[in-house]
Formats: sequence, C-alpha cells, structure tokens
Amino acid sequence: MTNPSNPYAAPTAVVDDIAEPGSPELAGRGRRLGAAIIDSLIIAVPFMLLGGWFGFAGARTGAPADGVMKWIVTHPFAYQAAASLLGYLVFLAVNGYLLHSSAQTIGKRLLGIRIVRSNGDTADFGRIALLRYLPTAFAQMVPVVGNIYPLLDVLLIFRNSRKCLHDNIADTIVVKA
Repeated sequence: MTNPSNPYAAPTAVVDDIAEPGSPELAGRGRRLGAAIIDSLIIAVPFMLLGGWFGFAGARTGAPADGVMKWIVTHPFAYQAAASLLGYLVFLAVNGYLLHSSAQTIGKRLLGIRIVRSNGDTADFGRIALLRYLPTAFAQMVPVVGNIYPLLDVLLIFRNSRKCLHDNIADTIVVKA
C-alpha cells in the first residue's frame, strides 16, 4: 500500500498474526509467571533442607570443611557452578516425571499450562531437559553472565510471540493445557 500524501515513501502493509485453526492457545504471561514462582518455591524447600543438613552436620562435628567442599566454598566460580548444577539436578528430580509424562512442571500443572514444540507437536523430555533448562543452568554458572542471562531470558516474554530465550533455544512454546 502506498502513501498517497508522499509518493516517495516506502510501501507499507499491515500484517496481523493470525493463528492457524486448531493451533494451541498460548499461555498468558501471568500464568507463566505464577507457574515459575510456584516451581521456585517448591525447589527452595530441598535447598533449605540441604543447607540446614550441611549446616547441622558441620556444627555437630565442629570441623571446618576440607577437601573438595572447602575448595568449592572458597572459589566463587566453583561455588556458583556447583549451586547451579545442584539446582538443575534438584529441579529434574522434583519435576522429571511430570516433564516426561505431560511436559509440565508442578507449577505448570497447577495453573493449567504445558510445554509443546513451536509447531504444536509434543515436546519430548530430552528437548525439555537438555535444550530448554540445561542452557539456563550452564549460563548461570558463568560469573556476571549468570546474573544477566536470566533477566534477558524472562524479559523476552514481552514479545508478541511470548517466547523467552529458553523457548527459542529449545523451539518450544507454553500453551494452555
């Protein structure tokens, strides 16, 4: 469409995003945020228990940490990497069955949303665990980048596609279940 008031202007056209008939409806940003908060609170419980157990064990023996644990605690990069890897493993231990059986975490199940491929096909466990969540865990291991990546990741949800960076990496979307 040309601009009649300016014949030298570039042509323009309005193209609306039109969902294909029968395609799944994208989950709302609020539901995705709610599911992420629920999942974070659920994962926090094992971390608090582990932290309490390690603290109790150290206080009971009165001995300072030595060996590998001392090295990890005294090296910030190693500590950040170990915490990120532990968090990923705890996340998979808590949500692994649901991710495998229904492509949902506990929070996603409670709020009625699930993960699928961008074309609407079922997202398999390997894609979800290795492409959707593992890159985030690796990025969080890197100093500075580990603090910037999660912010960039979640801010991308404000695009029209509602896809976060981890959705782009894994070719997934979150839809109403």
